[in-house]
Amino acid sequence: MILLEGDFLGRVISIVNQKGGVGKTTTAVNLTAAVGMRKKKTLLVDLDPQGNSTSGMGILKKQVKGSVYDVLIDRKAIDSLIINTKFKNVDVLPSGIELAGAEIEMVELKERTFLLKYAISSIKEKYDYIFIDCPPSLGILTLNALTASDTILIPIQCEYYALEGLSQLVSTVRQVKKLYNPLLDVEGILFTMYDSRLKLTMQVVNEVKKHFEKKVYKSVIPKNVRLSEAPSFGEPVAYYDKNSKGAKAYKNLAGEMLKKHKEQKGMI
Repeated sequence: MILLEGDFLGRVISIVNQKGGVGKTTTAVNLTAAVGMRKKKTLLVDLDPQGNSTSGMGILKKQVKGSVYDVLIDRKAIDSLIINTKFKNVDVLPSGIELAGAEIEMVELKERTFLLKYAISSIKEKYDYIFIDCPPSLGILTLNALTASDTILIPIQCEYYALEGLSQLVSTVRQVKKLYNPLLDVEGILFTMYDSRLKLTMQVVNEVKKHFEKKVYKSVIPKNVRLSEAPSFGEPVAYYDKNSKGAKAYKNLAGEMLKKHKEQKGMI
């Protein structure tokens, strides 16, 4: 059977790592923007109560009148809360401070694991890609993201505890596959804050490749000042400084990912 062009329409990818400070939100914002620049209609769902993806796309959180919280808890129509940004082909479903208490409220809700999946299904065909920026935990919000997703992208920092966290996450994915989403798969593993001069970096890279070689992206994200500066200006790095190493790295990542998906469409 030949996969058709539309088979990947609305591909939902969660960017997830239960460990904070690994470049998860940086990847969510900049990969979404880079894919949008390649003429793909994209939606970024900010599922992190900190709301950094929202502000990273130039949206002032104080001016947000409704957020993903309203979608999950009050069952408001998702398309009424999506914000069009000034960046090419990029829309955002924003986060808000009220999302911090959502997990407690969701405990009492029926089918609480599927709330995001149901909401996204109504707008899925409007987008080529839907990226979800998950909170740095494996709670109900992240569980909703994994249940709603086709694949997950795992950013990891090249440090001593990276493998321990990766093993825990993969174990969670197996559980989600078994209980809620049998088609869930790992999209890819992305090395962030990469410095090839460090011996530890190469040790971590080699160890991860030993276990997940086919899932590791060739593209890596280097430590880059422009990547750190861009969020304070409310812009993805490709718009803040298109010639920076960070911008080029995410451009390469977007190209690598889209090329892989294009090849998959032609599979028999």
